[in-house]
Amino acid sequence: MLKKFIIFVIDDLSESGTPEEMITIDAFNDSLRAKGHWIFAGGLAAPVHANVIDNRNGTNLATGKPLFDTKENYSGFWLIQATDLTTAERLAYEGSKACHRRVELRSLLG
Repeated sequence: MLKKFIIFVIDDLSESGTPEEMITIDAFNDSLRAKGHWIFAGGLAAPVHANVIDNRNGTNLATGKPLFDTKENYSGFWLIQATDLTTAERLAYEGSKACHRRVELRSLLG
């Protein structure tokens, strides 16, 4: 049975997504598709465009800013499927190399 994982791309907003990086990212995406690991991938807008929303108990609050004020942030992600954690870790290493960034791997629950 295939398990689902998310690979977050960690970025510091310095020269993100150069043309050279996009070529290697596209090749990594193609490899994920060809090997049956692909579910979805996407880039995220810069944290300056984030907005934390809280409507618990009808409070209807919006912060107009990201949850964390930090130099590093998530700039993108891959949703993948793999038979086991070892395979997912190998793919995370490949993704890190492709995008020339650190990544964080997490399994999805359920």
